[in-house]
Amino acid sequence: MTEKELLAVACEQFLGKNVQDIKNVVLQTLEGHLRSILGTLTVEQIYQDRDQFAKLVREVAAPDVGRMGIEILSFTIKDVYDKVDYLSSLGKTQTAVVQRDADIGVAEAERDAGIREAECKKEMLDVKFMADTKIADSKRAFELQKSAFSEEVNIKTAEAQLAYELQGAREQQKIRQEEIEIEVVQRKKQIAVEAQEILRTDKELIATVRRPAEAEAHRIQQIAEGEKVKQVLLAQAEAEKIRKIGEAEAAVIEAMGKAEAERMKLKAEAYQKYGDAAKMALVLEALPQIAAKISAPLTKVDEIVVLSGDNSKVTSEVNRLLAELPASVHALTGVDLSKIPLIKNATGAQV
Repeated sequence: MTEKELLAVACEQFLGKNVQDIKNVVLQTLEGHLRSILGTLTVEQIYQDRDQFAKLVREVAAPDVGRMGIEILSFTIKDVYDKVDYLSSLGKTQTAVVQRDADIGVAEAERDAGIREAECKKEMLDVKFMADTKIADSKRAFELQKSAFSEEVNIKTAEAQLAYELQGAREQQKIRQEEIEIEVVQRKKQIAVEAQEILRTDKELIATVRRPAEAEAHRIQQIAEGEKVKQVLLAQAEAEKIRKIGEAEAAVIEAMGKAEAERMKLKAEAYQKYGDAAKMALVLEALPQIAAKISAPLTKVDEIVVLSGDNSKVTSEVNRLLAELPASVHALTGVDLSKIPLIKNATGAQV
């Protein structure tokens, strides 16, 4: 080493020794470290990875030789061998492996070459397809541009043709408008002439038709008014007749009402005069009507059957009903039948 401190250390170690002695010291130091590292590795590791083996030797030996002022710039394993041909056997195996790997490499290379060739062909076809596509695109663009130009030319031609036809239509419209204006003027003159003719015809109709018609209508109107007056007078006469008849019927009804009222008055006076006898007569007159109303529902009954096992019981029931009859009449009319004196009819029976 050239540094001053390390150079002083080297002088202390090797001062007075020749070059060979220095080589021997360094060689022995490296051999010692080499043996110690060999003890930690397998034969295969040493044989197959010499660089790693040399690196380990440098890393382990560098501090020791550095303390002697020596720097290891390079350290390589020149050869590895043994006396029992173990390493040569490993070499044969390695050779076979290398041969195998070589064959595999050749096969893979051929495969890769085939793949690459196919890829190249594919790329060539892709390029060709792209070129054909670009050519087709160019042709299509050309055709589209050509069609666009043709369309634009056609549009301009159509616009020009349309403008020409439109201008022609405008001219025809102007001509037609002038013709219409002439027809309007002619029509106005014709209308004026027709109006004059209508006035003349109207006057002629007034003289020949309207005046006689008005006279006839006036005559018919007078006749109709006379007929209407006649109908009115007849209706008034009929109404007067109906009124007179109604008044006569009303007078008759009034007289009958007065007569009935007088009769009722006299009847009331008679009832008042005869007192209870008159009331009794009214009750007796009303009893048949009351009995008819009470027995009216029985008219719808075909047959009445009285269920009783004893004839005397039926008789007693009838007697009981007859006995209760005066009480029922008294409750309905206020007249006590038990106080009415008995009279004999023409047959001698008591009533």
